[in-house]
Amino acid sequence: MFRHRWIFVLMVCGLLLSGCAGDEPGGTLSAAPKVQSGGTLYFDDFSDDSSGWDTWSDEKSQAAYDQGGLRMRVSQANYDTWSRPGRRYGDARIAVDTTRLGGPDNNNYGILCRYSNRSNFYALVISSDGYAGILKVKEGKYQILSGETLTYQEAVRQGGEMNVIGAECVGGRLALYANGNLLLEAQDGDFPAGEVGLIAGSFDETGVDILFDNFYVIQP
Repeated sequence: MFRHRWIFVLMVCGLLLSGCAGDEPGGTLSAAPKVQSGGTLYFDDFSDDSSGWDTWSDEKSQAAYDQGGLRMRVSQANYDTWSRPGRRYGDARIAVDTTRLGGPDNNNYGILCRYSNRSNFYALVISSDGYAGILKVKEGKYQILSGETLTYQEAVRQGGEMNVIGAECVGGRLALYANGNLLLEAQDGDFPAGEVGLIAGSFDETGVDILFDNFYVIQP
């Protein structure tokens, strides 16, 4: 069922995309420092609520520093929302701890990379019912790069269990990991650089509630 619902979202999200995030742009952009391969470019454990992530609260979605992490909630059906710390990179490896605090398992959440604006970015996401996908939004149109639909993945822990999501955005290669396991890969060269961030979204049920913690950006 999840995969068919995603096709519906691809059709309607163009109508919702203008409201799918906080105000533009997010914070002050910081250029990436020169770091050796494997070094940490950026880390946030969300213990400082002035570290620069987008936060807001409206009738459609909310993002706030809460419970020791960044908590994102979605109160509208078929809606995506995201937050960014104002950090821009070309090639990067990204990782974050994630936990579903409430709401439906039929959701999506994960990592943004190479974000230019709300109409142009990559998103690497999983769901609490075990699905995953690599997505591209170009000129406001959603496309699944990793296949025709999101696909079921045994390595994704379901329900309220914690998942460590990893993403690689290196050259034209995009790769999605969960709990140390490679899930999906895709190739695309349209966006060579952009901001990193976090995304959470709903399908036909509202109340999606995701907690993110320990956000890393690593030099490939």
